Amino acid sequence: MVGERGGRGRRTTVRTVAYAAGGVVLLAGCASMPDSGDLRGVESTPRQDTQVRVFAMPPSEDATPTQIVQGFLEALTSDDPDYKTARQYLTPEAAKTWRPELSTTVLSNGPGARAERPDRDTGALSYTLTGSKVATVDEQQAFAPASGPYDKIVHLTKDAKSGQWRIDAVPQGVVMGKSDFQRNYMSVNKYYFASNTTRPAGTALPMAVADPVYVRRHVDPTTRMVNSLLGGPTTWLDPVVRSSFPTGTALRKGAGPLTPDEQGRLTVPLNDSAAEVGTGRCEEMAAQLLFTLRGLSPAVDEVELRAGGGQLCSLTREGAEIVATRGALHQPEYLYLVDGERRLARIAAGSGDTDPDPVPGPLGEGGTTLRSVAVARDERSAAGVGVDGKSLFVTSLVAGSSLGDPVLSSRGKTEDDRLAAPSWDAQGGLWVADRDPGNPKLYLLEDGGGEPVEVRTPGLDGRVRAVRVAADGVRIALVVEEGDRRSLLIGRIERSTTDGGTDERPAVTVLELRSATPELEQVTAMSWAGDSRLVVVGREEGGVEQMKYVEVDGSTPDVTPPAALTGVQAVTASEDELAPLVAHSVDGIVRLPSGAQWQKVTEGTAPVYPG
Repeated sequence: MVGERGGRGRRTTVRTVAYAAGGVVLLAGCASMPDSGDLRGVESTPRQDTQVRVFAMPPSEDATPTQIVQGFLEALTSDDPDYKTARQYLTPEAAKTWRPELSTTVLSNGPGARAERPDRDTGALSYTLTGSKVATVDEQQAFAPASGPYDKIVHLTKDAKSGQWRIDAVPQGVVMGKSDFQRNYMSVNKYYFASNTTRPAGTALPMAVADPVYVRRHVDPTTRMVNSLLGGPTTWLDPVVRSSFPTGTALRKGAGPLTPDEQGRLTVPLNDSAAEVGTGRCEEMAAQLLFTLRGLSPAVDEVELRAGGGQLCSLTREGAEIVATRGALHQPEYLYLVDGERRLARIAAGSGDTDPDPVPGPLGEGGTTLRSVAVARDERSAAGVGVDGKSLFVTSLVAGSSLGDPVLSSRGKTEDDRLAAPSWDAQGGLWVADRDPGNPKLYLLEDGGGEPVEVRTPGLDGRVRAVRVAADGVRIALVVEEGDRRSLLIGRIERSTTDGGTDERPAVTVLELRSATPELEQVTAMSWAGDSRLVVVGREEGGVEQMKYVEVDGSTPDVTPPAALTGVQAVTASEDELAPLVAHSVDGIVRLPSGAQWQKVTEGTAPVYPG
């Protein structure tokens, strides 16, 4: 919690107290602190026990300006719910106007502080907080990678009556080092419903869309996540999702911290804005809560919503999966690949089988030799790109089906400059990129056929090398080549009947592309690996190839990365976390079962799960 910071002068001791879950008071750490000189940014003491809650100490009566600044910075990393201790380092006026919830700035190391020259007239002091930015979390709790220097002023004054130093001007929000951020915050998905797509193929259920946010780990995360969900989606996702909670819905005034009872039942009291909802809509609201709290509070097995003095509805976790669906609920039946004879073959997912069987239908019967494939999420249809990359075929996985003519062709001069591997969305749409340098395009074939729709990508520089659509159908992952760099970008899919669209064929646009791997210079393979997570293969500038998990917002999830694997040419994962990771490497097709090392499956190329 407390790190060494350099300087000269008398050294005092600052203590931080931590309260364990069982109520035991621990001396979490102590460090000497200079009372003059500059402060060097040093990370806080690492803590392996995430159940430990950390609280900072208030300023002592004889605290020096350096100690006031140091104590304030340390208090920002504590688990004090309303930053009451941090406010004790401020003047009363500054404490009233400081809004820590506005933002969190994450630095590569803890913030340093450089003492400036004292004001000759007033004797007031200033310190410049410094560091290198790596990320920010905004008022909506949305994470975004950041870069560049951090440079903010903290101003101190000495109270004439008490003689004590306090901060009277402080930057809005909070600032901390990367390791403190990882200890204090956790990423949680809140869920809304896709609003600009049809329902998933074969179902009448609304499709849930994950909206990742960061909340403080030990500061009543359940209540905070409920409030965040009720407050609406983040700005980036808002145009393509809806919430079943009526506008203005909030927790009932005075509702205390939300905690489930011994049976795992969570009662959520809402204000009168929700009092008139019907049972169907209420169950959708409850499903949003259950999907959201699943990753936060495993003990929540049932949600009861109340408003207007009575119960609105009650829903269990199992019931939520009947009310709505999401990508992670889909369990693939098969893993698919291109076998040694360039046919589409499959292996039962989750089994120990290593011998693939050709699929029924022309793509498994050798009707054409294949380079890459994609299988619809209902596993009834498949698409394949011919071995030369020129032609895209779509057919059903039924014996006796005909192959038909290509649904799309490329005029690229080389195999590498033609069609990329296709990708299916949950609505049965087929996406594919034409990498022709003279005419690069991104296409959508609604229902896997018909006239291809050219997808607009305003602001996109470079050409699309690879495409994968999320199960929700409103987010898309693109590997984009610009010069010598290949980056992973996440975009939002919008459909509109205006600006060139019609009632029969809406215009399709990918907007607000943002980087999910700003540190990687060359992304060579990627796949969705969860509702808001991807697995990526790439390398940093001057570095070696690595495989890692990333979140759609560009953050790194707190999970164990995949075991190292060399020569990866393709990788596939399922939103279903129980399905093993599969890759095509120098050893052929390999898979990574949970808790094990990579295992050889078979020879072949282009492994894919449905999607």
